[in-house]
Amino acid sequence: MDVYPDFSATSGAGLQAVLGALLTVVLVVAVLMILVSAIAWAVASSHGSHTGVAKAKAGLFVGIAAAALAGAGVAWLNFLIRVGSNL
Repeated sequence: MDVYPDFSATSGAGLQAVLGALLTVVLVVAVLMILVSAIAWAVASSHGSHTGVAKAKAGLFVGIAAAALAGAGVAWLNFLIRVGSNL
């Protein structure tokens, strides 16, 4: 008995479409987080709030990391699907 991935198990949408949509949502949220954190960093810096600058800087770096991981996740997912179809 062979075991194969069932990409049509998610109510007809296909696993590839569902995962692609989730990665797109993560990427959009990460970019919005980058924009909000950059604006917060600028405002906090202009008002001299060192605590606000530190929190906004951390949010900016987390947003950049999330966007990079979402982009790498697309490549990793495509690689795994390609390898899985050849097994």
